[in-house]
Amino acid sequence: MGTIKKGILGGVSGAVGNVVGANWKGIDYLRIKPSNVSNPNTDLQSTQRLKFSAVLKFLQPITEFIRVGFKAYAIKMSAFNAAFSYNYHNALTGSYPDFGLDYAKVLVSRGNLPGAVNPSCASTDPGKVNLTWEPNAAGGMALDSDTVLVVIFEPASTQAVYLLNAGVRGDGSAEVSVPADFSGQTVHCFISFMALGSALSGQAKNAIATSSYAGSVVVA
Repeated sequence: MGTIKKGILGGVSGAVGNVVGANWKGIDYLRIKPSNVSNPNTDLQSTQRLKFSAVLKFLQPITEFIRVGFKAYAIKMSAFNAAFSYNYHNALTGSYPDFGLDYAKVLVSRGNLPGAVNPSCASTDPGKVNLTWEPNAAGGMALDSDTVLVVIFEPASTQAVYLLNAGVRGDGSAEVSVPADFSGQTVHCFISFMALGSALSGQAKNAIATSSYAGSVVVA
């Protein structure tokens, strides 16, 4: 893909031969139409598809959350693509054909706001997951009023529950309701924080925390 900084004759759109001109977020660019591949199932291509699939299965159910969590890193790319790139390069694990994610390395948000201290999760009541952390508003940017963000992912069904307002940092805990079919299944839990009053459509890095993995638990 070739970026056109000032445009050619005012920018290009549509196709000319095997060259396609388009515009994304105000950026004019050219790309070449892919040539036909005689064998789309080489080992390398199959491996790549499986790697992509492992990351997408996690991210797609929480797309709306990712648009908030990675908004500050959506620079000349979407927040979703920023999250995909990070987790593909840092959390992907396994070998062909069994690729998956190391959930302890997964991020659902990135920023400079202080994150959760000693996060954990538990489930004692049916359909409920409890997350806890140590309130750490002892100075700096962390405040008791920071909003709690939560993601709970169930890998067997690739379903997720997420909340963009699960309480405040000073609470030290949050109870999250999950679907009935989560009972008996292992879920993975993530906690983040966002500065109270920050605009979801344009928060800076200092307004959101890098997410913390709170562990896994079998839902009661």
